[in-house]
Amino acid sequence: MRNEASDVLDQFRQGNMDAFETLFHQHQRAVYGWILRIVRNPAAAEELTIESFWRIHRARGRFEPAMGFEGWARRIATHAALDWLRTSRIENELSTEMLAELAAPLAADPGVTAEIRLKTAQAFGRLAPKLRVAATLAVVEELPQKDVASALGISVAAVKLRVFRALRLLRKDLERQGIRP
Repeated sequence: MRNEASDVLDQFRQGNMDAFETLFHQHQRAVYGWILRIVRNPAAAEELTIESFWRIHRARGRFEPAMGFEGWARRIATHAALDWLRTSRIENELSTEMLAELAAPLAADPGVTAEIRLKTAQAFGRLAPKLRVAATLAVVEELPQKDVASALGISVAAVKLRVFRALRLLRKDLERQGIRP
C-alpha cells in the first residue's frame, strides 16, 4: 500500500506543480538552514534557497522517489552554496553579523582576542570552497561525517581528507600571521 508521501514524490517527479509546492513548503526551512551553515550569510542563504528549489524543480526527472527527498535536496543545495562560494570573494563578502559575532567576547575563553577571531575568519575564507564547506560542516557545525559526505556527494574518507587539508592550511595561514594555533 502506497502512502501519501510517496504519491507526492512520484507526482513531483512527473512535474506536478502542486506536489512541488508541497515539497517546497515542507523542506524550505531545512534547506535554508543547511545553506546558511555553509555560506554564513543570511541574505545569500535566502537567495540560494530559491536557487536550490529552482534547480530541484529542473532536475526532477533525475529524482528517485525511493531514495528520499531530503538527502537529494541537501545535495543540490550544497552545490548551489559551493557555486556561490566559488564566485564570491569571502574576505569582501563576510557579513556584518559574522564579523560582529567574531568580534564579540567569548565567555568560555576570554584569552581569545577579537583580532585573532577576525584573522581566523579571514584565513578560513581563503580556503578553497570544497575545503571550507567540508570543514564548516564537520568541524564548526559538528555534523556527522557521513552526513557531510552524503551532502557533498563524496565518501567519508574524502570528507576526512578535506577536513585534514583545511585544518593544515588554516594552521599554516595563522602561523604566517603570527598566531600560534
